[in-house]
Amino acid sequence: MRFVAIGDSFTEGVGDVLPDGRERGWADLTAQEWANAAGRPIQYANLAIRGRLAWPIVEHQLEPALALRPTHLSFNGGGNDMLRPRTDVEHIADAFSRVLRRCDEEGVTMILLSGANPSGQLPMGNIVQRRGDLLSEAVLRRVQDRPDVIRALNWPDRELSRAPYWSEDRLHMNAAGHHRVAARVLHAIGFEPPATWWAPPQPGTGGPSGASYYREHVGPWVKRRVTRTSSGDGRAAKYPAWVERVPQW
Repeated sequence: MRFVAIGDSFTEGVGDVLPDGRERGWADLTAQEWANAAGRPIQYANLAIRGRLAWPIVEHQLEPALALRPTHLSFNGGGNDMLRPRTDVEHIADAFSRVLRRCDEEGVTMILLSGANPSGQLPMGNIVQRRGDLLSEAVLRRVQDRPDVIRALNWPDRELSRAPYWSEDRLHMNAAGHHRVAARVLHAIGFEPPATWWAPPQPGTGGPSGASYYREHVGPWVKRRVTRTSSGDGRAAKYPAWVERVPQW
């Protein structure tokens, strides 16, 4: 098996921080447990970069990913688009159609993910909820006649939207959230994940609230929008070429 992931911070693994400061995430977890469950090594690459909008993901990551000749390619995008005004949901959903078409042309199995739902934790979360619902519906219409597309749908998961699965910025999942998403992906491809991955091992640690939250997290986000910069500027993919994941017992 050769598994490549493309996307934004959700797929890069932002929020799942290891003791040494590296960020892991659901795709890393999936790759390792896939090797464990299959009982053989798999090749894994991850081209995702935080802050990317849906179409730039497709335009800059899809072809390099397909050039690796994967057997499976996962795609998620649109989370950053939904936080911006004048979001065109149908245009975002068209990006999923492009990925599916190219996977068909290259004989690659597509793993379709919807992002986790942060709206319950966010200021003006009702807007994010509404846009996320519309995007989910638009994407699913495009694959409704494609049972061969592997689906790992996280947006409808009400448990995953609870605070214990989210980091202090309320926008990125923590380790528990990434484990739950990895469990869903593994289940979708036909393996039973560790049961503990479905639930947080402990309550969320919380984070800043009130003015402190806006100063530490909302303010920097607004500044990036005003200056037209991205949290991913200057960053490179963490695994742009194959790395081998071997079974660990």
